[in-house]
Amino acid sequence: MTTRYVSLLGLGFGDCGKGRFVDHFARDWKAHTVVRFNGGAQAGHNVLLADGRHHTFAQFGAGSFQGATGTLLASPVVVHPTALLVEHDVLRRAGVHHAMARLLIDARCRVTTPFHQAMGRLREWARGGAAHGSCGVGVGETVRQALAAPDEALHYGDLAQPALALGKLEALRARLRNELDALPFTPGSDAAQERAMFDDDALSRRWLAAAAPCVRQAPPASRDAIGARLARPGVVLFEGAQGVLLDEWQGFHPHTSWSTVSTAAVEAVLADAGIAAHARVQHLGVLRSYFTRHGAGPLPTEDAVLDRLAEPHNASHGWQGRFRRGHPDAVLWRHALAAVGRLDGLAASHLDAVDGSLRWCESYSLAGDAGPLHTLPRSTGRDLAHQEALTGLLYAARPCYDRRAIASADDWIARIEALAGGCRVRYGAFGPVAGQVKSFTPLAD
Repeated sequence: MTTRYVSLLGLGFGDCGKGRFVDHFARDWKAHTVVRFNGGAQAGHNVLLADGRHHTFAQFGAGSFQGATGTLLASPVVVHPTALLVEHDVLRRAGVHHAMARLLIDARCRVTTPFHQAMGRLREWARGGAAHGSCGVGVGETVRQALAAPDEALHYGDLAQPALALGKLEALRARLRNELDALPFTPGSDAAQERAMFDDDALSRRWLAAAAPCVRQAPPASRDAIGARLARPGVVLFEGAQGVLLDEWQGFHPHTSWSTVSTAAVEAVLADAGIAAHARVQHLGVLRSYFTRHGAGPLPTEDAVLDRLAEPHNASHGWQGRFRRGHPDAVLWRHALAAVGRLDGLAASHLDAVDGSLRWCESYSLAGDAGPLHTLPRSTGRDLAHQEALTGLLYAARPCYDRRAIASADDWIARIEALAGGCRVRYGAFGPVAGQVKSFTPLAD
């Protein structure tokens, strides 16, 4: 028996339905492992079972309701150990009793601490009306600090050596406390509690004690152990976090996440684990029938009329900000398809929302004499200035809609397949409940 690798990569700003498809494939194909390969605890992948049980998966793989399916957190995932323990407890109450026993965490994964979380929130508060958009979990700050001081970065394997971990935590606390003076701060504001963490001399020790049960139950895994799990015969699913339009290099700076969403990112995990370079990965692009995004950032086809579309598991409060909806946008999908890499098919969610009221944006109009814009100019490298210019372009763009309304799910599928150059919509979800996924032209084994 061989090993089959399938990835699910979001083609939007997140919230595209990856959770329900991972749950479906884990059940249908009896996957033994779901690999998280990017992002961190800010992911929110919803799975709703027919019996009413629901969970928003943050760090555990969205296949965890299946008793034989484990989770692998592979480097460069950013791990939040205390949040993992909380999520494990929530899963246990939902009937998943052995998720921690089925969890493998790469020792090289970077770790989010209370200091990262507090500093990330303080930076976002300081931006005021120029907020980048944040989940408030500290993932971006964790990556930022690891890049600024790589020798001081806290890794999951360090937590098995408390003295080493404590030294790194205290160095981080000192470094970030020195950066606080550059941030606007009003005494008595909501930020005061976050700022006070850096003056708490006992917090590092308390946090290490709180994280210790995670390290005991899921000890840091070596590269060899990661490779052995990935080489195990059966099905391995790669569950992407966020979407390619939030990618750190392909998204619209600065409203992006500090992670990479691409086929290359998936294949890099396999290569790092020593899996033969010729190992074939089947890549699925996941997208909603319409666009969504949380909080700050451009969304050219945003339309308050679409707020009627139910969203019981995506609230408009908290750090992520208002949950926004927009009509199907061919310009953004063309950009996403060009950025993500080679795909073997598409998986579309919320097809039940295609009821004749969605409009198809084919191009943008811009000020001046320029003609309609069908494709966003792409950078050939890692050029944040270019991506920031695209952000300004999107804010200025006005959607040009096809005169024909999208008549049905079949009509929507035909349009997206034409846009994707014949890449087929192989799976479609017609509701939020597990079991409402339909196979059109399934991936071959």
